[in-house]
Amino acid sequence: MACLLVAALAAGCARRVPPPPPATPGAPRPYQVMGKWYRPMAKASDFAESGLASWYGKKFHGRKTANGETYDMYGISAAHKTLPLGTWVRVENLDNGKKLELRINDRGPFVAGRIIDLSHGAAKRLGVIGPGTARVNLVALGHPQKTSSGLSYTPMDYDSGRFAIQVGAFKIRENAERLRTKLDPIYQNAHITVYTHDTYGALYGVRIGQANSLKQAQEQKEALRQRGFSGAFTIAE
Repeated sequence: MACLLVAALAAGCARRVPPPPPATPGAPRPYQVMGKWYRPMAKASDFAESGLASWYGKKFHGRKTANGETYDMYGISAAHKTLPLGTWVRVENLDNGKKLELRINDRGPFVAGRIIDLSHGAAKRLGVIGPGTARVNLVALGHPQKTSSGLSYTPMDYDSGRFAIQVGAFKIRENAERLRTKLDPIYQNAHITVYTHDTYGALYGVRIGQANSLKQAQEQKEALRQRGFSGAFTIAE
């Protein structure tokens, strides 16, 4: 199961649990699930691991992921317990040799021995739907860049760079412009970015703010959520 249940599970745990571990500088705060603490990483450089992959689907479809996006079971994404949210990874199914590059946008799986929870769409491409789990290798890639031959990846420090906060996404540009115009007098750097969603195609994302570190961007995101933008999430630009 992925992190969409974190709050409910933590709230339902009445027994005493150990205090959280100290946060790694520049990394998100540790979080707790079923009495166990997890400490997210600040960087994904040179990260690789092997273990079991599983997948999650209809029960969580349409609910919020750990980074504030709406979970689309038919899209290509995955959950990991500690990798920085937004990390692109390559997953190789060791049982059939299939490989897939995807982005981490959620937390989980919280089952012993499992290292990654794939969306239904990702699991289908990797041949994991039928068996339910598969032995995989996972390697962190970096920042994707389009080239004439496809995507290439540049190693990056996921704690530094250019970050903004996305507060809405629209299929129709006029609707995005309407929201941007409303936000522009109030928030810094209100702008529209066009990007491609795995399921919905071209979308116009309305983004505000500007930060040079993930920590600073996360603080801006939390402030926006307190002001009513419950779906706001941090995104690297």
